[in-house]
Amino acid sequence: MRQAAARKMETGTSLLEAAKKVLHQKGYSGLSTRDVAAAAGVPLSQIHYHFGSKQGLVLALFDYLNNELLDRQTALFGDPVLTLSEQWDRACGYLDDDIDSGYVRVLQELIAASWVDKAVAKIVRAGIMGWVELIVGLARKAEKELGGLGPFTAEEIGALVANAFIGAESLHLLGFEKQGSPVRQALRRVGDLIRALEARPRGR
Repeated sequence: MRQAAARKMETGTSLLEAAKKVLHQKGYSGLSTRDVAAAAGVPLSQIHYHFGSKQGLVLALFDYLNNELLDRQTALFGDPVLTLSEQWDRACGYLDDDIDSGYVRVLQELIAASWVDKAVAKIVRAGIMGWVELIVGLARKAEKELGGLGPFTAEEIGALVANAFIGAESLHLLGFEKQGSPVRQALRRVGDLIRALEARPRGR
């Protein structure tokens, strides 16, 4: 029985990885359950068995990818050794890695799909809010360490950072960097600003 459960989980994960690959290659509009099944090397019926439909597969894929992202960010923000500026630098490095791996393209495709599919929108919204809440928690910690956040609340910092990173992903995919707009470099400069704030004497 345990072996059967393990095989079921393994097949489900293989299908999600295959869906990620197909989504990266063909986009949401070109995603078909038949192609995903072929990429995973399993019968088409396995998708219906595990996920019910294309929409069910897409919802499960976002949940799968978002859990990976949240686990990584939780570990990053909870690392007591790293300073806030070092955490920002690491987050910018993760963005570079995610672009290279195709992860960003897949997430942006799922965000775009949410504009016309309410069920997808619901899970995408909840997933991104989980990430924003992590940032808000980090902003509250920074508020104590840096002696304030200037005119911003922790919630406003969370909104700004989420907009900055998701916007950077979108602008990169649109080719802005090839047109001379330093999208990711601008994000990295924020790390320099945080370093300057960290070095500032308290009370000033």
